[in-house]
Amino acid sequence: MNINEMKPESAMFITVEGGEGVGKSTNMAFIGEWLERHNIPYIATREPGGTPLAEEIRALLVKPRAEPVAENTELLLMFAARAQHIAEVIMPALRRGQWVLCDRFTDATYAYQGGGRGIDRAKIAQLENLVQGALHPDMTLLLDIPVKQGLARARERGEPDRFEREELFFFNAVRDCYLQRASEEPHRYRIVDASLPLVDVQSSLAMHLKQFLESSA
Repeated sequence: MNINEMKPESAMFITVEGGEGVGKSTNMAFIGEWLERHNIPYIATREPGGTPLAEEIRALLVKPRAEPVAENTELLLMFAARAQHIAEVIMPALRRGQWVLCDRFTDATYAYQGGGRGIDRAKIAQLENLVQGALHPDMTLLLDIPVKQGLARARERGEPDRFEREELFFFNAVRDCYLQRASEEPHRYRIVDASLPLVDVQSSLAMHLKQFLESSA
C-alpha cells in the first residue's frame, strides 16, 4: 500500500496519542472545531474501533474478564481491528481528500502492547507492515502527563476497563515508550503538556496545528 499514490497531497492523517487521563476526548473535539474553523474537511474516528466490526473487537479487548488474555491474542486483535478500520474508514476518507483525525493508532500498540506488555518491537513492526504498508500518520499529537496525575483523572470517569486496571509500572512503561518514540521521530511527533490547564493545552494544540497547516500548504 503506497499511501502517496493513493491519496491527494492535501489529505492529512492526524493522530492523537497519550496514556490514561490525558484528555483525548476533550481535545479531539477541540481539534475538530479548529479544523472546521479553517474549512478543512475531515472525519474523526478512534482505535481500536471506528467501524461496527472493529468496535465489537474493541469491546472484547476492554471488557474485564476472569480469563487471562494472552499477549499475542491482544496484539492480533488490535491489528485485526486496525485492518478493518483502515480498509473501511481511513483509506476511503483519505482518497476523498478528507483529513483523518484519529484517537490513537499504531503508536498506541507500541506503547501499550510493546512498552506495557513487553512484546518485542520487531513483532509489532511485522504486523504494522502487513496491515498498513506505507500508511503512517502525517502528524501525531502526544498528550503527555505524569502517570499518577493521569490515573487520578481516569478514575473519575467511572468503572475502569481491563487496561485501566493495570498496575502503575505498566502505565509508566507506556509513557516511557511514547516519549521514546517521540524522540525517535521528532519530525512527526508534537508533545503537548496535558498536565497544564485546559486553556493552555488547547493553545499549544492550536499552535502545532497552525504550524503543521502552514508547512503542508
